[in-house]
Amino acid sequence: MTNVVFITGATSGFGRAAARRFAQAGWSLVLTGRRQERLNEIKSELEGQVPVHIAALDVRDAEAVKQVVADLPAEFRQIRCLVNNAGLALAPMPTQNVELNDLHTMIDTNITGLVNVTHALLPTLIETGAGASIINIGSTAGRWPYPGGHVYGASKAFVQQFTYNLRSDLLGTGVRVTDIAPGMAETEFTLVRTKGDQAASDKLYRGTTPLNAEDIAEQMYYVATLPDHININLLEVMPTRQAWAPFAVDRDE
Repeated sequence: MTNVVFITGATSGFGRAAARRFAQAGWSLVLTGRRQERLNEIKSELEGQVPVHIAALDVRDAEAVKQVVADLPAEFRQIRCLVNNAGLALAPMPTQNVELNDLHTMIDTNITGLVNVTHALLPTLIETGAGASIINIGSTAGRWPYPGGHVYGASKAFVQQFTYNLRSDLLGTGVRVTDIAPGMAETEFTLVRTKGDQAASDKLYRGTTPLNAEDIAEQMYYVATLPDHININLLEVMPTRQAWAPFAVDRDE
């Protein structure tokens, strides 16, 4: 049986790197994302190696998610791995200064979108059974708060708890569920978060060695190809040069 992976947010960053990593190992790909032109590019790059099916999708739209799943060609229907990668952070500033719409966008994408896709594919994954995997992309921000993390950190805390609860519900089905929680990683993440501020992105990563998209894609592939009887619940990955900050303390001058 051909292994099929379904990747959301496959147009950049972790998702695009995951598509390349799974293709390298011969997996068939179902790639989704909001930017059709990026999907076309990645399909052109990889379809000579493996079968590739693409679908423009906003994971916030539950009906659109259901339709994409319903319209999968027969050769892509037996999903063995779901990578819930679609997500974003916005407005790295105190919550009181953030536009409400930005908060809602993060909640709708990182939480609602994750639930939409997972729910739509659960019957297929349960049918696949032993060795099937759900990989949810969380973040160290879901466990370790920082100024300006607000709803982004809270949404990634949801990812962790949803992963654990889903794991409990799927006990006995053979389906594995993992939260991969990256620390600092240099992708388009900060550009999206700052709405295109290249200087802010450069400043964040300057002088250190962050993770890159390929590092996390390698962890996804590792988790998806473990022996069927092994489930990694949480895989927290930081650069060697990143650790935890001391407590913040407000002091009188």
